[in-house]
Amino acid sequence: MARMHTRRRGSSDSDKPVADEPPEWSDVDEDAIEERVVELAEQGHSPSEIGLKLRDEGVQGTPIPDVSLATGKKVTEILEENDATAELPEDLRNLMKKAVRLREHMDENPGDHQNKRALQNNQSKIRRLVDYYRGDEIDADFTYSYERAKQLIE
Repeated sequence: MARMHTRRRGSSDSDKPVADEPPEWSDVDEDAIEERVVELAEQGHSPSEIGLKLRDEGVQGTPIPDVSLATGKKVTEILEENDATAELPEDLRNLMKKAVRLREHMDENPGDHQNKRALQNNQSKIRRLVDYYRGDEIDADFTYSYERAKQLIE
């Protein structure tokens, strides 16, 4: 797949190994995993951070290599069932954080034309994602602005 804002092709990535069931050394109860996922979400971790923490720290000292194999549900599905979802989707939140950082950089360095272009590209991605999520995961009247993004991020 091609890149969004350049004429180059994308880079290939490695694929996850194919597995149908969790490894036998990771035999943690599904309920314990779900409790830990909700606990980490209440501490303010995003779904990807939750997956990393479960992989590295695990539940009761046992690592969980893949939450969806162990429970049959994705991390976001577990969070939705327990009403622990964030107000913004993770990808939109990350793009807004980046836009706020770029905007603050542009205020300090007004002659930085390369980062001005990067900010424009980033805001374009944000507007496209807002259109995608509008009505389902965010309000129907939500519009992106720097002030609103700064308020939502903090």
